[in-house]
Amino acid sequence: MVFLVTGAAGFIGYFLSKRLLDEGNTVLGLDSLNEYYPVSLKQERLSLLSKNRNFKFFMGRLEDRDIIDFIFTNHKLDAVIHLAAQAGVRYSIENPKSYVDSNLIGFFTVLEACRKFKVPHFLFASSSSVYGNNPTSPYTEDLICDSPLSLYAATKKSNELIAYSYSHLYQIPSTALRFFTVYGPYGRPDMAYYKFANKIMKNEPIQVFNNGKLYRDFTYIDDVIEAIIRLIPLAPDGKNQDTPPECASQNTYFDVFNIGNEHPVLLLDFIEILEDKLGKKAIKQLIAMQKGDSYRTCASTKKLYDKIGWKPFTPLEEGLQEFAKWFLSHR
Repeated sequence: MVFLVTGAAGFIGYFLSKRLLDEGNTVLGLDSLNEYYPVSLKQERLSLLSKNRNFKFFMGRLEDRDIIDFIFTNHKLDAVIHLAAQAGVRYSIENPKSYVDSNLIGFFTVLEACRKFKVPHFLFASSSSVYGNNPTSPYTEDLICDSPLSLYAATKKSNELIAYSYSHLYQIPSTALRFFTVYGPYGRPDMAYYKFANKIMKNEPIQVFNNGKLYRDFTYIDDVIEAIIRLIPLAPDGKNQDTPPECASQNTYFDVFNIGNEHPVLLLDFIEILEDKLGKKAIKQLIAMQKGDSYRTCASTKKLYDKIGWKPFTPLEEGLQEFAKWFLSHR
């Protein structure tokens, strides 16, 4: 089978591409290799993927309609897994335009190509940030998410709304993947756990927001990939389309799933485990809440389990052990 993975040089994109290639598929990888974090890490991931002859890389931006049309015109795709996006909550406050370009215009360009070329399944990265500071816990996919705390969260919710509309109007089977704080080897250096590890090993203080009184649903990368792999062949099939127009929630060409671990961890406890795995204590600088951040994330994985008969399960200690092993060998 032939898959397009956007953001193939990214964290999740790399591991997904590797898994698809290991299973004998052809993967077309698209990435802009932007400098949001060191390009050297993206190039390292790409060099590993390029060892497989069934991997073909295209360098370009999502907003570039010419390269998108070239890929779709010259390859019959069995599915598109759209992971490329401008990430980060804090960066969205400082550089809002990059989020509009990549996460809105770029998203539309890819989705429009899926419509034009009738792609069998469009899966795309959303985020737990769409839930904002919803007091309900755990978060279920049917919660109203109309209070984003950052532009990044707003763009991700916008992606879901646009895909929902497109799937309804043009019968494009679409699946939104709400990721919850993904971590692991080859991870993103802008993520808190990675930055903590860097500073701990350099004897520099780490900034602990809200005095460490934050809870996060950390999800190990292998679990995320397993969930995506199991969802790829389960495209929303459009059945039960005889419902009346006013029943908008009955659009069965669209679906959304939480991809989380369902076990939130206090940030201070997380740091303690990371210290143990690195073999070194952190110098903590307790500070106020970061603008645009959430106090707690907690995924309900019932819907995911009902769909695929599986849910993320890797314990944080095990996942951080794997990250620390990789991190210490790559410093």
